[in-house]
Amino acid sequence: MAIHAGKRGTVAQVPGAEQPPDTGAGDRHKLTAPQGLAALSLDAMASVAYGPEAVVLVLAGAGAYGLGFTLPVTVAIAALLAVLVASYRQVIAAFPDGGGSYAVAKKHLGRRTSLVAAASLILDYVLNVAVSVTAGVAALTSAFPQLYGERVGVCLGILVLVTAVNLRGVVDSAKAFLVPTAVFVGSILAMITVGLFRDGPVSTVSAAGHASALGEGATTVGALLLLKAFAAGCSALTGVEAVANAVPSFRAPAARRAQRTEVALGALLGVMLIGLSVLIGRFHLQPVEGVTVLAQLADASFGHDSAFYVVQFATMVLLALAANTSFGGLPVLMSLLARDNYLPHLFALKADRQVHRHGVLALAAVSAALLVFSGGDTNTLVPLFAIGVFVGFTICQVGMVLHWYGERPAGWRAKVALNGFGALLTGVSAVVVTATKFTEGAWLIVIALPLLVLGFERIQRTYTRIGERLELGRIPQPPTRSRSLVVVPVSGLSKLTCQALTAARSLGDEVLAVTVTHPAPEDRQAAEALRRDWELWNPGVELVEVTSPTRALGRPVSGYVCELTATHPESQVTVLIPETEPAHLWQRLLQNQRGSVVARAVRRDTDAVICRLRFRITDDVCS
Repeated sequence: MAIHAGKRGTVAQVPGAEQPPDTGAGDRHKLTAPQGLAALSLDAMASVAYGPEAVVLVLAGAGAYGLGFTLPVTVAIAALLAVLVASYRQVIAAFPDGGGSYAVAKKHLGRRTSLVAAASLILDYVLNVAVSVTAGVAALTSAFPQLYGERVGVCLGILVLVTAVNLRGVVDSAKAFLVPTAVFVGSILAMITVGLFRDGPVSTVSAAGHASALGEGATTVGALLLLKAFAAGCSALTGVEAVANAVPSFRAPAARRAQRTEVALGALLGVMLIGLSVLIGRFHLQPVEGVTVLAQLADASFGHDSAFYVVQFATMVLLALAANTSFGGLPVLMSLLARDNYLPHLFALKADRQVHRHGVLALAAVSAALLVFSGGDTNTLVPLFAIGVFVGFTICQVGMVLHWYGERPAGWRAKVALNGFGALLTGVSAVVVTATKFTEGAWLIVIALPLLVLGFERIQRTYTRIGERLELGRIPQPPTRSRSLVVVPVSGLSKLTCQALTAARSLGDEVLAVTVTHPAPEDRQAAEALRRDWELWNPGVELVEVTSPTRALGRPVSGYVCELTATHPESQVTVLIPETEPAHLWQRLLQNQRGSVVARAVRRDTDAVICRLRFRITDDVCS
């Protein structure tokens, strides 16, 4: 806010210096409910491509008898989905500033638990980007095998595309991905509807010639196998929390729009999961190697024609774009952590289009490293996936139990029972998923979680120390005026030199021009020429020569400033660095960067004030 000095102890606002925020303009860069589905639910929507398959692959170990439990297990997953949707709908109302499980835990479970929730979500969001992109590229290379050797490059290309769209704002990403989302959901619902009217599979061409993954026949199915199938199928629930994490991204009334989006997401996901499971039982589908369950279902419902390829292409596109859920949710979570001093404050900054640009870029960078590390292979990343989100689910449910018990609104007992049941289910799922995937790579997540929490705490302690040194929250002493000494580094005479000395004389009581000289003969000649020109010009400012035995520029200037500070302890020393500002970005490559070298050295070695005077080179001047 622009201010000017009034009477002592008062602050006066300059009229017209700051306008109230334009709510309408801000809303243009925020989400409606349908756009929220496209921006924040792609992860959950795309999970129907691998959630039912995960259940089938586990139950297939018990043979055809085991596959008969596909629908009951899926119904249990859908029940948990309903509990989670109802819970996160309440979270949205209770915590409209976003943050999801982090915000709930912060209020009801303490600082450390909230950081565990945040770390879990961050890990899951990052892994979601890598898994989604590699899964989409896997579908692409299945259709075009010649691209298999280039899958890492293709993965990085898709990541760059999704990142670029999100840097334009969450609304632009939602608009870009709305059509693929609608095509995918429409094709899946059409496949389910058509399949329900089939007496048997229309075609089995896609599975022909592929080895069956069905285990030996069994007459019983143990509880442990059912738990493993349930935990594996719960991978379809990843992304359900994204809407609650990103409530501030919605248009006003943000909480109401976010709640509608959450309910719509739960309804669509539940219908698709149960519908696909019904078709699996109806067609007596068996998993085969090299062909997805979804592809077999599309073949059985539509036949091996154009509709089959529409489903496959829509699935491929949505899997690749499901990374957008992370780009919509994680930057908002990181901004909340930055606001609480657990992450660098730059993650709390927003660009013009209401986008947390630094969070988007950080997510893209870490995801790119994961893609390169995994070689673009989905199977390398899948064992690490979904653990973090179940930890977050459980923490959120427990926190909401305490929330309702403390608030005790009407019907609080039913709400406590709902969240308590959800906490039990998600807690069991978290334990089972971690145990079954531990040796496959899940141990990395177990190690990464506490390391992230320790990192958060280290950052927070650093900010606390900085706040104590700055005496934040206290009324400071009245400002006083001290004698000002301004140092201007120069290397020659020009219009820039004149403007720098003019600015320095307006800032300081005393001005000194400093030039660094070297003992080499050619350098001495240049120094003597500068001395002669300076005496002829006679600007009324002393030119001080600082001799350096090396070609260094920054250290000699900072050393001279240190001497001035020691000999003039009562003065405020300011270093004014004149620089040119080119008309075009590429022209910065033509500069010698002397100003940056001097600024870094002075900042590193002294406590002097640094001013950088920009002389703008316009096109008219250049021409």
